[in-house]
Amino acid sequence: MNNIPDSYVSFLVEFHATRDLFECHELLEEYWKEHPNDGMSDIWVGLIQLAVSLYHERRGNRKGAAMMLEQSRKRLSVSRLLPLGLDRERLIGLIDKRLVALAERENAHPYEDMNLPIVSEEIARRCEEQCAKRGLAWGELSPLTNDALIHRHKLRDRSEVIQARQASLQAKQKERSG
Repeated sequence: MNNIPDSYVSFLVEFHATRDLFECHELLEEYWKEHPNDGMSDIWVGLIQLAVSLYHERRGNRKGAAMMLEQSRKRLSVSRLLPLGLDRERLIGLIDKRLVALAERENAHPYEDMNLPIVSEEIARRCEEQCAKRGLAWGELSPLTNDALIHRHKLRDRSEVIQARQASLQAKQKERSG
């Protein structure tokens, strides 16, 4: 398992130690975009969708969480996850259980963190090493009162994205008029 990307290990650390689900999304999305031909796009996108689903759920957006979780399930249920040190059957079971809980609208369950079923000792060791270097505790619970973490997407600097969109719009307008 020497070919496990550092970005994936960092994703696992954020997922299980900092519980920064937004950062999980950012880490794997960047890796996925930089490696579009690695044959693992469906897995990367499925894991990104899983993190995004939990991010939505933790913020109280149950409908968005369920929609994203269903998409994640579709991708991950047909993927080979063992090379990434994950037990696919257990993961799909966790996702299915979560989908049922999200569907029970009248009994809004409080948010609970999800732990991915890591079965690789090497990957677990790499995660533990990264946690130790960063002074993090594996399995730490989400700090549900930390607005900077819970609502991170609202607090990020989006000026570059806005500028890029404006430039694209201006280019399209120029192309249409020219």
